[in-house]
Amino acid sequence: MNQADKQYLAIVRDILDHGYYDTNRTGVSTYKLPHKIMQFDLSREFPILTSKFVGFKTAVKELLWIYRDQSNSVLKLQEENVHIWDEWMKEDGTIGTSYGWVVKEYNQIDKLISSLKNDPQNRRMMLNLWQIPHLEGGSLYPCAFMTMWDVTDDRLNCMLVQRSGDIPLGVPFNMTQYAVLVHLIAQVTGYKPGLFTHVINNAHIYENQVEGMQEQLRRGEAPDAPKLWINPEIRDFYDFTIDDIRLEGYEHLGKIRMEVSV
Repeated sequence: MNQADKQYLAIVRDILDHGYYDTNRTGVSTYKLPHKIMQFDLSREFPILTSKFVGFKTAVKELLWIYRDQSNSVLKLQEENVHIWDEWMKEDGTIGTSYGWVVKEYNQIDKLISSLKNDPQNRRMMLNLWQIPHLEGGSLYPCAFMTMWDVTDDRLNCMLVQRSGDIPLGVPFNMTQYAVLVHLIAQVTGYKPGLFTHVINNAHIYENQVEGMQEQLRRGEAPDAPKLWINPEIRDFYDFTIDDIRLEGYEHLGKIRMEVSV
């Protein structure tokens, strides 16, 4: 079994077997556990689930919207047939001072790339979407809110910290799209992709998702991980498009429909 499914499904089993059951702000109760961690060596394998289908292109489009476009416009996402933010759209068609807006406000991508190129042993390299003065102005407090970056030898390593992780729906997107981000940043700064560590503070499964999770656990052996292809000609982060990033040989065991709790 590939590493993404092996580590992810172990967390799913742990939550279903030992999770703490309680209510939360959405009104739909969850089973949850604290401090779940996955770690992947990106030089060996690309982490995307194959025990179920994950919408890779949609995940990457959202990633580019946040970090390349540094946008908060839900309308812009809708133009690309991405509707994952529709439920949180404000009257002005945006998500307010969240995600891409915060990246742009503090020029975070340019600062990270500059530090990686010019001061790679800097221990303060991070992208931080949790900017307290702007939290209330956004539609949703950021979930996957911080990445911390490290260069060891010629490898670029990244730790993603996620305050809240919807294991069935959000986490499969997040683990894949941030692994892509490491590859993109590595390419434009001259490093090889290294470790990607994903830390989830509150890892939860909503009670209306339990049946879908049990179905995923009952499925047979998950196919091997696909290969990630990135256009090798791109050297400027802002030049990446969805056509420059694709999976090769992505085989999976099919979709599992589950509800998102708002």
